[in-house]
Amino acid sequence: MARLNVLLLLAVLATALLLVHTQYRSRLLYTELDRAHTEARRLEVDGERLQVDKRAQATPLRVEKLAKEQLKMRTTTPAITQYVRADGTVIPAVVAPAPAAAAPRAGAAAPVRRTP
Repeated sequence: MARLNVLLLLAVLATALLLVHTQYRSRLLYTELDRAHTEARRLEVDGERLQVDKRAQATPLRVEKLAKEQLKMRTTTPAITQYVRADGTVIPAVVAPAPAAAAPRAGAAAPVRRTP
């Protein structure tokens, strides 16, 4: 009988130690999960802020201003526009387009802007 009591005591002690270890590990995992949720919320807020910044940076007026000032670009005019056919040949520049042209024909040249 004494042997059985010692065996049962060891089983209870082992179970108690396992329970303490499991609770400790559970608390560690919960704090890690809470940190991950906090980091996810922070990243989400940063992502939204960056989207707002992106929209603010891409306004047409700002893009045009940067193109003119930093890239030295200019608006197109018929004088600097070259028309290229599908086979690669260049059509001579037309100073003033004909006002009677209602719709482009199939295979007609598309305007291509080239910077001199």
